[in-house]
Amino acid sequence: MSRIVAIVGRPNVGKSTLFNRLTESREAIVDEVSGVTRDRNYGVSNWNGINFSVIDTGGYVQNSEDIFEEEINKQVHLAIEESEIILFMVDVTCGIHELDTTVASMLRRVDKKVLLVVNKVDNGERLIDANEFYNLGLGDYFPLSSINGSGTGELLDEVVKHLSAEEPEPLPELPRIAIVGRPNVGKSSLVNSLLGEERNIVTPVAGTTRDSIYTRYNKFQHDFLLVDTAGLRKKGKVSEDIEFYSVMRAVRTIENSDICLLLIDATRGIESQDLNIMSLIQKNNKGMIVLVNKWDLIEKTNNTTNVFEEAIREKTAPFTDYPILFISAINKQRIHKVLELVERVNENRSRKISTSELNEVMLQIVKNNPPPALKGKYVKIKFVTQLPIYTPAFAFFCNLPQYVKDPYKRYIENRMREKFDFTGVPIRIFFRKK
Repeated sequence: MSRIVAIVGRPNVGKSTLFNRLTESREAIVDEVSGVTRDRNYGVSNWNGINFSVIDTGGYVQNSEDIFEEEINKQVHLAIEESEIILFMVDVTCGIHELDTTVASMLRRVDKKVLLVVNKVDNGERLIDANEFYNLGLGDYFPLSSINGSGTGELLDEVVKHLSAEEPEPLPELPRIAIVGRPNVGKSSLVNSLLGEERNIVTPVAGTTRDSIYTRYNKFQHDFLLVDTAGLRKKGKVSEDIEFYSVMRAVRTIENSDICLLLIDATRGIESQDLNIMSLIQKNNKGMIVLVNKWDLIEKTNNTTNVFEEAIREKTAPFTDYPILFISAINKQRIHKVLELVERVNENRSRKISTSELNEVMLQIVKNNPPPALKGKYVKIKFVTQLPIYTPAFAFFCNLPQYVKDPYKRYIENRMREKFDFTGVPIRIFFRKK
């Protein structure tokens, strides 16, 4: 059985703070506003040499009409199903809340080890108050303060006692595929369609996903990590602190990914914020696939696809060598084509060209069209090699590298793309002194 520990409870009892402490990270956003954690958030913890996964869930709310709270409750149920041990968290400063009773009643029917965790116990008086929680009928409790860490050692000792003995298999090094785009373009819907399960909350409200969430995709002979990110908005529109952290996290996700699936809303076309995201992907030298979502909502003629595609490439010039796919995440239209493109771009990203082949092809191109002379001096390029780094980069060794200007670098890049398949991948060209 997998070693997974889920933290559940009503909103605002400190679940995310405990999650961050157990995983020694700041993966979960913590705020005094209740309902900040919406999706399940995963992390890894280690205690006494034993590794286990921790799931942070959104706060459980019963019979709510709020669309988010209804979805959060689904996520809590999924987390309970996935986990081996459940940490049920309550707040000593509030006493037993009616929602605590509801959750306790639900957990008593679950055939899993449940540990009752009484949070915010940071003095002797509160330690006495914690006795009230025996009334929940879940046996002994663990008093702790997730903010300062007191009591977490005793809780973790108990957790590892009940974990299965088998060490989970470590994840292999897999390509990381980030799904990015403006809010409400269908990123979570795409993840759910790919996985065939409701992995992330999907609601028709912009800005639902606030944390970046990693999910392993291992189907149909494809194996990679999918990352669903919070929607990126213009800085001027980021008013809440929470929204700011989400944007920062999405930016960091692009930085930590290998390939980005940039979703564009077909009903709105390509907007300046899409171009900003694309620029960010290029600056970080990540592979890129553009997915035009909600294509089922567009009235089409014979030429609609070509017109749309040309409009996108025109706005992104000079970088136009990337795949564009028209999809409907909700209807799963062309979803499997996305997987094929991911494989292709991943191959291009790690493509290595031998030095002999490079010189044979590129030096002939340079000979046919050498760099223009500057101040009566001619640039002579003698040798080309691919640099041994993570993304495709090439060094052209010459006598006067400072005289090679950007238009000629673009010319060389375009010829290189014609000769070798680097579709979807930014390539870097350097001119160096021989």
